[in-house]
Amino acid sequence: MTTGVAEHPHLGDDGASARLRYSIVVPVYNEGANIGTFCRRVRTELPPHHEVLVCYDFEGDDTLAVLSRLPVADTAGIRLVRNTLGPGVRGAIESGLRAAAAPVVIVMMADLSDDFGRVEEMVARAEAGATVVCASRYMRGGRQLGGPVIKGVLSRTAGVTLRWLAGLPTHDPTNSFKAYRQEFLARTRIQSTTGFCLAMELTVKAHFTGARVEEVPATWHDRRAGRSRFKLLGWLPHYTRWYLWAVYRRWLG
Repeated sequence: MTTGVAEHPHLGDDGASARLRYSIVVPVYNEGANIGTFCRRVRTELPPHHEVLVCYDFEGDDTLAVLSRLPVADTAGIRLVRNTLGPGVRGAIESGLRAAAAPVVIVMMADLSDDFGRVEEMVARAEAGATVVCASRYMRGGRQLGGPVIKGVLSRTAGVTLRWLAGLPTHDPTNSFKAYRQEFLARTRIQSTTGFCLAMELTVKAHFTGARVEEVPATWHDRRAGRSRFKLLGWLPHYTRWYLWAVYRRWLG
């Protein structure tokens, strides 16, 4: 597959590339304050046989400088992927999805907001046949700690109403923390043009093509360092597009 992704060698190599179980796609934008802790937690808290794809826009990103100074043990299995699909998090995520080598691909944020303790179950469910596994803040057992109130209200409302109106089998379609089967990604064209909206797009597309969409409860923490790049007002119309698309497909499509 030709992806337009410029791939760099591993920062560290654990020798496990031939037995990869899952890939972790991590879009970054000046996450130097968080990336060291993120890498240590990946090494100590996640199941083995993975690769980490750190996806960046420009060489001056301070994430890269911090990565270059980390101990070899903390960078084992990390690949740097230059985003050439368009500036911003949307292009960075797709660059990572297309460059991933494992049969299961998980998108996680470098700001430590995602629930490391749910990765094993998400990977296992994808391996058992789920096409998309959503980490859900809004199902029983899930939680959202911190973050803008209006953002939480809108995302919770979207999840609840899409279950009623479109039959979507997740309470949290907008969350970017998801696991995908690689074969689904390979055959699915991403049409979203900005932000994190592709997570919702891929979820509704999977459901309406008859694929299995599952969810696991997860706890989300607001970032403690660095600045969020989430742009609620600018991205809301793009989320609305896929919301309405799902409702249309359920009743008219």
